Amino acid sequence: MLTSELINQNIPQLKLQDTVAKAKQLINDFKLTHLPVVLDKKYLGMISEEDLLDTEDDKTTIENIQENFMLIYIQDDVHFLNAISYCNQYETNVVPVIDKSAEFIGVITSSYLLKTIGDFSGANEIGGLIILEMERTQFSISEISRIVETNDCTILHLNTTTNPMSGILTVTLHINKKEISAVLATFERFEYKVLHQFGTKIYEDKSDVNYKNLMNYLDM
Repeated sequence: MLTSELINQNIPQLKLQDTVAKAKQLINDFKLTHLPVVLDKKYLGMISEEDLLDTEDDKTTIENIQENFMLIYIQDDVHFLNAISYCNQYETNVVPVIDKSAEFIGVITSSYLLKTIGDFSGANEIGGLIILEMERTQFSISEISRIVETNDCTILHLNTTTNPMSGILTVTLHINKKEISAVLATFERFEYKVLHQFGTKIYEDKSDVNYKNLMNYLDM
């Protein structure tokens, strides 16, 4: 999904002739951290709530505080995950989007990005989660997929993160079934470390079963 598909046309944009008071009011009304400034469809930059609050004269125009504009934006033809990186980097809840002619198209809101990444990650799909921990050299997508598929399951989403200190890899699997006992057992049989699991377990460890059988025998 491209950034151009996530544009919110309801978010206001500022003109150079607008006052600081108007900008502050829009920031407050729409619960924004920044607002885009546009001149004849050309994107000039973003002004932050912090810079607006630091401006004592509410009657001054946005043009008079241009030195505070943040010339940051994202292109309309890139993957939406770039917009998420933008939000994190600049601590903003709006992402301005421009085309190749530097014309302003609109903004993407962080709330809509959150919904989009939820859909993208399969968060709305029914299923179970298995979180594995391993060395990077142990990571093999083909083997992990084979283990899941041999248990008649499908990986809906796979995500990896690396601990910057230890280099240990955390692999999160979202599979299409809530009942994950057989998949867990197979991972453990192949000596994978299961860090966490979220799903239904009907599998009983063999030692537990043997213990229960022994207790039943002694009670006879």
